Amino acid sequence: MSISENIKEFKSGLPKGTTLVAVSKTKPISDLMEAYNAGQRIFGENKIQEMVEKWEQMPKDVEWHMIGHVQRNKVKYMAPFVSLIHAVDSLKLLKEIDKQAAKNQRCISCLLQVKIAEEDSKFGMDEADVRLLLNSDEIKGMANVKIVGLMGMATFTNDEPQLRSEFGKLKKLYDALSQTHQFTTLSMGMSGDYKIALEEGSNMIRVGSAIFGERNYS
Repeated sequence: MSISENIKEFKSGLPKGTTLVAVSKTKPISDLMEAYNAGQRIFGENKIQEMVEKWEQMPKDVEWHMIGHVQRNKVKYMAPFVSLIHAVDSLKLLKEIDKQAAKNQRCISCLLQVKIAEEDSKFGMDEADVRLLLNSDEIKGMANVKIVGLMGMATFTNDEPQLRSEFGKLKKLYDALSQTHQFTTLSMGMSGDYKIALEEGSNMIRVGSAIFGERNYS
C-alpha cells in the first residue's frame, strides 16, 4: 500500500480522540508530503537538525514533535517552532526548554518520559523522579513550558503480557497524576505494539514503519 493509503487506513481505525504522530525520521520530504496530502499534519522526528531542515521546507501548518532523546545544547534550534517534546527526562532539560521558549516568546508543551521498559537502552525517569519534578518549586516558576502528560517506550518484545503490564503501569501513573495536574496526553505505542498500547489507554501513538515502510539507515 502507498503512504497515503496507510495514513487513511490508520486514521479510520483509531479510537476517537487518539492522535497519530507519523514518525518521519530518515524519510525524504517527498514521503512526508505524500502523508501531508493525505491529511496528516503531525510528524515526529528524533534528530533536531533533521527536523529543522524539514520544518524549513514543509508547509507551516505542520505540527512537529520531537520524539527522541534531547541534548540540552540543541534545544535552541527547535524552540522557535516545535509543538511537543516527548522525551523530557530531567529538570535540567526542562529548564533549558523554558529558557529557549522564553527567548522565542513561546510556551512549549512537554511530556515527561517515564522508564517502563526493562531494557537499559531506554531513557526515562522512574515514578518517584516524576512526582518529585512535578512538585518542585522550580517548575512552578517556569512560565514557558507546559507539562501536558507522560510518554513511555515499552520493552522491544512480542511478549504481550509484558507489554500490557508496562503500558498498564504507565496508565495507572498517568491517571493518578491527572487528578492534580492538567494532563491531556499519554503517548505510548509504536508500529509494533500500538494496538496493545491503545487497549491499555494510550491516546497518542508514534507510528513510522507501518506508514512509511522500513527505514534505510545506510
